[in-house]
Parts: sequence; structure tokens; C-alpha cells
Amino acid sequence: MAADDDQGGEDYLFKIVLIGDSAVGKSNLLSRFARNEFDNNSKATIGVEFQTQVVEIDGKEIKAQIWDTAGQERFRAVTSAYYRGAVGALIVYDISRRSSFNSVKRWLDELGVHCDTATMRMLVGNKCDLENIRDVHVGEGKYLAEEEGLFFMETSALDSTNVRTAFELVVREIYNNVSRKALNSDSHKAELSVNRVSLADAGASSKKGFSCCSQ
Repeated sequence: MAADDDQGGEDYLFKIVLIGDSAVGKSNLLSRFARNEFDNNSKATIGVEFQTQVVEIDGKEIKAQIWDTAGQERFRAVTSAYYRGAVGALIVYDISRRSSFNSVKRWLDELGVHCDTATMRMLVGNKCDLENIRDVHVGEGKYLAEEEGLFFMETSALDSTNVRTAFELVVREIYNNVSRKALNSDSHKAELSVNRVSLADAGASSKKGFSCCSQ
């Protein structure tokens, strides 16, 4: 969604949601991206929290408003309302916990219920620093992403691996989609305008011709 340029703020404001099972590292991914912080004692998110970060793309200031949704089942009914208006989503699993990877399709189903099909989606295999206890191979993540039409990246909130890259890729793709829609809309308006002019000219010519013939 575009912001009001007259207010001197950002050019666009995009709402992005982080979803996935509890304890996959969603909150730390967000705090690493927004504040470059990591909390070893991070507690489970209750309900919904959000952070904002400004990203510059093609000279435009884009404010990413990133919502961190609680992964626990008992909060899902509360957080479902917060999917509304989201134009991007990161579906996160923990590479050292296969159960969190197995839940990805369920989270995608939920996303499909609450969000538009055009929502930009990325599958994120977090905690890639735990290579020694990896339970989900990188190839499995790539395969699932290809199967579901998702972008894919492995990250580590602990050592910052790919965190900024992942969020900025999502923001850039949303921006590209919005730009394409705006361009198509402008082209459509221009086409309608041309057609109206052509019809008006044709109408004017017809009347002139009729008038000459009647004389």
C-alpha cells in the first residue's frame, strides 16, 4: 500500500507476517533484522507483536511492518485476524526440528484461508548454525519451496546469516508486484483514454459527414 507523500514519510507501507511453530526463532529473526539484537532467553510470543524497519529500494523508502505471530495452538484463534492486510509472509521452521518442518503445509493452508493468493511467501529454514544437529536437509526445504511456489532461504538469527537478505528479498518482491500492478493499471487507464478519444473522434467525423451529405 502506498503512503501519503505529502506527509514526508515513507513511500510505501507493507505488512508482513512471520508464521510457524513455537520456538522456531521467529521473534529472534525479527529482532535481528529490526534492531540487530539476539536474545538467548527469548520467551514465547503471546498474541502478536510487531516491529517496523525502513528499506530503500530504487530510491523509494519502504516501511516494512513485520508482525510476529504466536506459534502456540491456543493463540491461533487470536492471531488469525492479524493476517488481514498482509502482503508478505515468512513461513519459518527450525532445521533441527523435523516436526516444525512437517507443520509448514498446515501453516500454508492457514495463510491461504486468511490472505490473498498474491501474498509474497518465503519458506525460511532457521537456525542453520545448528548444522551438527540438523534434522531437515537443505534439499528438502528447496523441494518443498519449489512444490509450493515459494522463495526459500536458510537463516540464522544467532549469527545473522541471511536474515537481512531474506527480509529485504521479501520486501523487494512485494514492491515489484505493487509496481507491476500500478504499471498495468496505468496502461489500462491510458488504453481506455485512447479508446474514448477514438470513439469521440469517430463520432464527430460521422456527424460532420452526415451534415455534408444532407446538404
